[in-house]
Amino acid sequence: MAEPRHAGRRGARHGKAKRRKGSPFGRFVKRTLFSLLILVLVLAIAAGVGAIVFYNRTNLPDPNKDFQTNTSFIYFNDSKTKLGSLSVQNRQTISYEQMPKSIKEAAISAENRTFWSDQGISIGGIVRAAWTIARGGEMQGGSTITQQYIKILYLSQDRTMQRKLKELVLAVKMGKQVPKEDILAGYLNTIYFGRGAYGIQAAAKSYFNVDASKLTVPQSAVLASILNNPALFDPSGGAKNRERLLNRYRYVLDGMLEAGNITQAQHDEYSRKLPAFPEVPINNRWGGTNGYLLKMVQNELLDDGFTDSQINGGGLKVTTTFDPAAQKAAVATGQKYKKLAGSNAGKNGAKNLHPAIASVKVGTGEVLALYGGDDYITSTRSWALQARPAASTFKTYAVIAGMRNGFSLKSRLNGDTFTPQGDSVPIRNEFSEQYGDVTLQKATEDSINTAFVDMMTKMKHGPSAMVKAANDAGVPKGSGWDLNNRMPLGVAEVSPLDQATGYATIANEGKYVPSHVVAKVTDSSGKTLYTAKTKGKQTIQKDIAHDTTYALENVVNEGTGSAVSNLGYPVAGKTGTNGVKDDITSAWFVAYTRQISTAVMYVAGDSGNADLDPYAAPGDATFFGGTYPARTWADYMKVAMKGLPAKDFPDPDWVNLSGNHYGNTERETMSTSTPTATATSQPTTTSEPTVTATSQPTQQQTTSQPTATSQPTQEQTTSEPTQTQSAAPPNPGGGETSTKTAQKPAATATAKRTGNG
Repeated sequence: MAEPRHAGRRGARHGKAKRRKGSPFGRFVKRTLFSLLILVLVLAIAAGVGAIVFYNRTNLPDPNKDFQTNTSFIYFNDSKTKLGSLSVQNRQTISYEQMPKSIKEAAISAENRTFWSDQGISIGGIVRAAWTIARGGEMQGGSTITQQYIKILYLSQDRTMQRKLKELVLAVKMGKQVPKEDILAGYLNTIYFGRGAYGIQAAAKSYFNVDASKLTVPQSAVLASILNNPALFDPSGGAKNRERLLNRYRYVLDGMLEAGNITQAQHDEYSRKLPAFPEVPINNRWGGTNGYLLKMVQNELLDDGFTDSQINGGGLKVTTTFDPAAQKAAVATGQKYKKLAGSNAGKNGAKNLHPAIASVKVGTGEVLALYGGDDYITSTRSWALQARPAASTFKTYAVIAGMRNGFSLKSRLNGDTFTPQGDSVPIRNEFSEQYGDVTLQKATEDSINTAFVDMMTKMKHGPSAMVKAANDAGVPKGSGWDLNNRMPLGVAEVSPLDQATGYATIANEGKYVPSHVVAKVTDSSGKTLYTAKTKGKQTIQKDIAHDTTYALENVVNEGTGSAVSNLGYPVAGKTGTNGVKDDITSAWFVAYTRQISTAVMYVAGDSGNADLDPYAAPGDATFFGGTYPARTWADYMKVAMKGLPAKDFPDPDWVNLSGNHYGNTERETMSTSTPTATATSQPTTTSEPTVTATSQPTQQQTTSQPTATSQPTQEQTTSEPTQTQSAAPPNPGGGETSTKTAQKPAATATAKRTGNG
């Protein structure tokens, strides 16, 4: 893929090498002949020979006429509805006289110290490039300011022989026909400095919020350093960028000292540290909810190999995966329930409540909609990308791990309070509910904590198997993923987008497709530069995916997710409610149809770890996943699914029914690389309350009884018998436990809440 116009010299080196064709001997001959041609041309030009045909036939274009700035435009998935632009070429041309002396001197020290005396090309550099090419190396970029200016104005960034020869000839002609002052002024008015700034005037505003005429020597040295490669030297890019910038900045100051532009005392003073960078207002194009989407597009383009110069000045047309109707619905629904639930906590309650929605197309990984905040300028954090404890929505991966290790949906598990062998703290259900002997299917429907922990203890390397199941589904590891038998209770932190992706894998019959937001990229001529890969990989066994979907479908039809059962489409999903001590810190509803997987998460407070209970609906004791999160999911999905046919899920395969229902023999599994974490957050110790619904018991097979259990605690009485809740520490063997009634009595100082999701 060719580098775009305006790419920096160093930036061009990051492109992929072109595929070489022909025999090794043929390539060697071709390289050698070309190297000799360059050398002959260089020597001829150096000797003043002006009768070279190629030289005479190459005309110098008019830069003012031919030069065009190129803005990259971003579209929704219909390729017509504009999402925004990543960077308008922000340029205000100023004259050579208006440019401060310091920026002229700094640019020359940074990029071309022989600028005033050379012929527009670096003969030594060309000889080195010719030798590199003869040895099979890559075509290198121009080394003088004149050559860089030529490439910006007239040429592409293609590393071809023809382009390189033309660049050399044009550089020599420009050096003879155009005054050096005009070349330097044109260069400084057109070169890309990053942050959407083209030219020194825009750069001075973007980095220091001053006119170019007011730039100090250190500020000029910084900008001259940054233009070499904005992606690597922009100080806002983090500590590594600042370290690289400081080294480059000192190199520029060294050149200015060598040229006599600054004194030794000035050099020593300026070299100590970088100048201060003031707060610069963010461009308004990032405002509102679309700012979060544009940032995701920008980041993904960088990950896909596009350079900063391409993205911000290459005239790209980027078609995203975002659906305009679905995105509008996600924003409207999120804001609706933020206001509604926020009002329960008082006048300013909505300000600290953070609903998040992430929606992924099953089978392709296309992100259809994302809501994680109202204004990117006010807050750059998207809660749809922030990992928080997944609560009982994480139990889905335990179901997969169990079936991989010999369990079936009809395997018998302990639904009562018990203390695992080698542990000192009992496992309890919500309100210390005692369910007796239950199947895995029943445990999933009612999110029974004790049954899942029982299964973990019976499995060989149960926690590791559960982590692998989550990773295979496409969920990356994060905080709270410590291996222990309480992992199904959901201390592990996951972002809504990753959770939507993981459930989409199950909906896709076990085929994982990475989620993505960029569908297609074309250049200004319409040439396709990039198309997203949407081919899935079978990472979870198909029959296990079918059975997992069946269990989750019953969660919606008869269990804790019944609030969305009237959507009009078959739905499979899971509720989740997580707490620390006596507070609810995250509430979830994650579910899918055959076409769309959507995750909804609610958190509160600046860090996303504040108590959600003040936001609970009137009459609700707790902010459960089956309340506002499920209602948010249903309202959004009514719009997202509009016009799509109702498709039934595959029938269950009843994995492992003929064998041991909780054996330790692991089934053959598909291996896949662990996804990279997309978000980090501060770990929390948590547990999970839930809303449950009565369901009809499924037919149960006779199996051996679960491991020994401790005496059940006395059941608490509640005004709502369908709600269940308990308390247990999220870390193995850690902390004391205390039960919690619907009226939320005070818990002990070390008590942790654990619920059924």
